[in-house]
Amino acid sequence: MKKEVIEECAQIAADLQYDNLEFLVGDINDYNDESTVDMVVTLHACDVATDMALSRAVKWGASVILSVPCCQHELNNQIQSSPLDIMLQHGLIKERFSALATDSIRAEILNLVGYDAQLMEFIDMSHTPKNILIRAYFTGKKASDEQFARYKAFTRFLNATPFLENELKDRLS
Repeated sequence: MKKEVIEECAQIAADLQYDNLEFLVGDINDYNDESTVDMVVTLHACDVATDMALSRAVKWGASVILSVPCCQHELNNQIQSSPLDIMLQHGLIKERFSALATDSIRAEILNLVGYDAQLMEFIDMSHTPKNILIRAYFTGKKASDEQFARYKAFTRFLNATPFLENELKDRLS
């Protein structure tokens, strides 16, 4: 969405003589020129923009997904769980817990649709608190009924309906 960032990425690719990389400015939901891609990379896509990109990556059949999420507000507005009230009564704690739960759910959904997804530190905490990288490789492995049940139990416990789950509902059924 930021022209300056795209121009800088294009210049770096040109300097490194990566001739087959293309960077475009725009909303990923408006991009329909590809039916398959090798890799999707997102960096600090805010709130459900990360989910939009992850959904597109899955639908395009991306072999590799690298995503560094940002400001996860969706679950913060949804989470209601009496056993967690001691935590959730504190705005700061609720925000951090929601961010961690959101990224855990994202990784689990990717696992459920055939990826091997891991959450890892992207950059040292001294540089930014937003340092989680979702790294996923397509394996095609089918998820077990137990994996689906565990996921559903977690989202029910939080009283949450994640955007990404809705976006990929056809692949999760």
